[in-house]
Order: sequence, then structure tokens, then C-alpha cells
Amino acid sequence: MATEAAAEYWLADSEATRAAGAILAAALQARGAGAVPLRIALHGDLGAGKTTLVGGLLGALGHRGPVRSPTYTLVEPYQLAGLELHHCDLYRLASLDAVVELGLHDLLVADAILLVEWPERAGAVLAPWDLTLELDYAGAGRRLRAVAGSAAGQPLVQALAAGLQRR
Repeated sequence: MATEAAAEYWLADSEATRAAGAILAAALQARGAGAVPLRIALHGDLGAGKTTLVGGLLGALGHRGPVRSPTYTLVEPYQLAGLELHHCDLYRLASLDAVVELGLHDLLVADAILLVEWPERAGAVLAPWDLTLELDYAGAGRRLRAVAGSAAGQPLVQALAAGLQRR
């Protein structure tokens, strides 16, 4: 595994959370055609901002309209800016077998990006994570911790560092 890169940021409100998603969108587009698939884990309590961050990312790639957590649909696919994105929510899954049955590994093709809420429900099924994003309540805002778990995740952490003020 590549050397782990990590950074922590303060997000004052939902606009700042969406802005973090937009920064990630620009970094994803910069990867170029045929890039390796990415696994992005989104950790955080209910309401911590996981879907808000994904909404900022998708909006920056051209999606119009609301972005809702796929709590009931489990996977929402998007084709945007030459990227294949799959927003997944594993909250309702009761077993690792259910994660395997979703077939998320089949979605990992060139340029594909899995954005997975509640990744801890997948155990090691989807590991290793290229980027782990942890959102926690911090007063009126949120704390975002970004950890690169692979060489492919490091530019994403670097993009956040360039675009957000460190806490």
C-alpha cells in the first residue's frame, strides 16, 4: 500500500460541505480517461453530511436536481462528465452476503467511482478503500477527515488540502 496521506478540515456549514464535494469532483475529472476505478468510503453518523458532500460532487460534475441518500434503492448510478459514479448506501444491509449480492465489484470498471455510505457494513468485501472520508459533528459545523488508502487516493487528499482551509 502507498504511504498514507491524511488531512483534517473544518466545514462551517452545508455550503462548505458541498464545496468539499466540488473540490473532489475537479480532482476526479483531472484523473483522465481510463483511470483505475476508485472506492470512496463515507463515514459519519446520520445527518453528518455524507449525502451533502456527494451532492456537491455530483452537482460540480453537472447533475441537476436533488441528491438523496440511496437508503432504499441502495445504489444510484450517475453518468457525468465522462465518469461512471455509483452512490451506494449500505445502512439497511444486514449481512456481508447482502453486500456481495449487490454486485458492487462488478461496477468497478475503468473510470468508475463507488461512493459508499456506511462502508463499515461491507466489512472487507469492498476493501481496500482508496479514499476514506469521515464526517463528524463539531459544534455548528462538521469535521472532515480525509485519508488516502492508496496511490490513487492521494491526489484527492491533496486536492482537498489545496481547496479547503485546514482546521
